[in-house]
Amino acid sequence: MRFSSLLSSAIALAIAPGVLGGPIAYGICQTGCNTVAVACYAAAGFQFGTVVAAAAAPATILACNAALGTCSAMCATVALLAPTP
Repeated sequence: MRFSSLLSSAIALAIAPGVLGGPIAYGICQTGCNTVAVACYAAAGFQFGTVVAAAAAPATILACNAALGTCSAMCATVALLAPTP
């Protein structure tokens, strides 16, 4: 009984299609993170992608960067590693 159950599981895994959506979901997630970061910078009166010295960066920019880092980390753990049909 146990062998047939194991064999059935092995056959099901062998014929299951591969997951190809993970990297696409990751890219979409990163785009969303960057869109929010651009809006955050704009709300603070800055342009995303320009050079601001770390010592001179206002607290709002530091908060935007922290939020972008958190969002990007979530994309890496959720969208890239999770199977997407």
